[in-house]
Amino acid sequence: SLLLFSLLPSFLPSFPPSWAEGGSCLIYQKQKEREEREKRETIEREKQRRKQGQELLLIRQKLQEDEMKKLAEERRREKMEEKLAKQRVREKIERDKAERAKKFGCSSATQASPVTDQMEPMLISSPSQELPVKREYDQCKIQVRLLDGTSLTHTFKAKEQLAAVRLYVELNRKDGGEDPFHLLTSFPRRVFTEEDMEKPLQELGEFVVGCVAGSGLPSRPSLPNLLTHTHLQLHLAP
Repeated sequence: SLLLFSLLPSFLPSFPPSWAEGGSCLIYQKQKEREEREKRETIEREKQRRKQGQELLLIRQKLQEDEMKKLAEERRREKMEEKLAKQRVREKIERDKAERAKKFGCSSATQASPVTDQMEPMLISSPSQELPVKREYDQCKIQVRLLDGTSLTHTFKAKEQLAAVRLYVELNRKDGGEDPFHLLTSFPRRVFTEEDMEKPLQELGEFVVGCVAGSGLPSRPSLPNLLTHTHLQLHLAP
């Protein structure tokens, strides 16, 4: 065994020192090239990551801008529809006022004299007789006191809904208020609900007839079924 080990080195090939130095340089060069390649790849990946991040940011901004434009367009359309609806209500109110003025203007001129002529004989023939009268109102004069103490007055048809009064107040109030409000009567006190808004004014009889004030027409009991006004006072409450 000792002899064998002592002879082995003589059989191994011997390389010149220059070869060993050249091999180590080659390994170092390969390692350096790999490091540079990995560095370039890292830089490229970082560039791609930043580029993708910028693209995602632009996409988010575009979506936000589109959403804001969509919301603005919807809001503009809603305002336009609301404006047109209010305009239709104003036109309807003006038409109703013109029709009432035409109707009652003509009828008062033609019927004032006959009514007066008929009323005097009836009063002379039976001065002490009083007949029960069931009044039927075809108009209602509404006075609404606003939150700042001012008031709005308008005449409505008895068959119009209470919602028409609320809408009239919303369109014509000048007290600067924009918050939701309630309609109420002070005496007897009653706060009108959303269900009441769908009721015609003539169904609110106990509140309408109970209010004092009239149209100025003679309220004598000898004239049954005399069409006249009644006066309803309402108040706004926050």
